[in-house]
Amino acid sequence: QVQLVESGGGLVQAGGSLRLACAASGRAASSCAMAWFRQAPGQERELLAGISWSGEGTYYADSAKGRFTISRDNANTVYLDMINLKPEDTAVYICAAKFTYYSHTYYYTTSEYDYWGQGTQVTVSS
Repeated sequence: QVQLVESGGGLVQAGGSLRLACAASGRAASSCAMAWFRQAPGQERELLAGISWSGEGTYYADSAKGRFTISRDNANTVYLDMINLKPEDTAVYICAAKFTYYSHTYYYTTSEYDYWGQGTQVTVSS
C-alpha cells in the first residue's frame, strides 16, 4: 500500500506561481511512478505530468508544457511547480502513484494508476 498526501494548493492571482507537493509513504513508495492530475468541476480528470521512480523519465501533457515542472526527491515527495497560472488552471490537483519494476517508466492514463491522494484545491483569480 502507498499513501499519498498533497499540499501546497491555495488561492493565487493570474500570473502567479505555486508549488504543490505530494508525500508518498508505504513500503512500495520508492518503487512507484508518480503523476499529477487535475479535475475541474464538471470536467474529466486530466493528466498533467508524470515521472518515473528514478526521476529520469518525465512526461507532460500539452496543457502543462512550458508552465509546469514535475520533479521528485529522494524522500519520495513529488513536486509540481506551476508558473504563469491562469484562471482556467483552477481545479483540484491530485497526485497518483503506480507501483512498477521499471525505474524509467511513466504512465499516461488514469486507469494505470493504483493509488490516489485526496487532492488539493488550486484557485486562480483573474
